[in-house]
Amino acid sequence: MSAGRERGFTYVWILIAVAVLGGSLAAYGESWSHGMQREKEAELLFVGDEYRRAIAQYYENSPAGYRRYPERLEDLLKDERFAFTRRYLRKLYRDPLTGAAWGIVKAPEGGIMGVYSQSSEAPSKTGNFSKDDRDFSKAERYSEWRFVYSPPPPPGSTETPASPTATPAS
Repeated sequence: MSAGRERGFTYVWILIAVAVLGGSLAAYGESWSHGMQREKEAELLFVGDEYRRAIAQYYENSPAGYRRYPERLEDLLKDERFAFTRRYLRKLYRDPLTGAAWGIVKAPEGGIMGVYSQSSEAPSKTGNFSKDDRDFSKAERYSEWRFVYSPPPPPGSTETPASPTATPAS
């Protein structure tokens, strides 16, 4: 073989190696992206459940005979309705998907009964949710994942909880 043909042959092998390396890096990047999305999703479920739990504690620990939801999320940090301060959250968490404020689910009788992400992306998780989150499997967007506390009806009651209204946080 002549030297010119060998150089052409080496050039073809280098092109093939670059193409294979580029394809491998693209596959790795896609896998990494899905991993990051799953991680943010898991954080969204954790933080949303923390808000639901804090709202439930605020509501259930209301002074006797006067159960109500918090008026602001900040009320979960420092509840001064008692002689001593109660804290239901350590800090206000940002929405893990958007980094912005949460959407607020208003209770029909006033106050905040839940939160939701304002992300319009489609969730990658579609099943295997906890009992409280079982309705999330039908959601087409993260914004449909509502972390809401609805108090159980009194024993022997046939009433159903009222429908909440969702409003974006200001």
